[in-house]
Amino acid sequence: MWQVYVLKSLKDNNYYVGMSENVNRHIKEHNTGKVRSTKYRIPFKLIYVEKCIDRASARKCEKYLKSAAGRRYLHNKIR
Repeated sequence: MWQVYVLKSLKDNNYYVGMSENVNRHIKEHNTGKVRSTKYRIPFKLIYVEKCIDRASARKCEKYLKSAAGRRYLHNKIR
């Protein structure tokens, strides 16, 4: 099962949206600096997870959460 996750950087308070079949492993990779795009923003805290039935629907959800409407949705959801 695929999952879309949102991490919040405790360093700069920005968000990172990603997708994975193993969210716990990915969070560890982000927090240990193994992901090039996020290694200068560690540590991260998991703030949102959404389960999806397949990779295609996870990608669609990830793309939505990165859009302006998706950012508004997240802002209202995590308040």
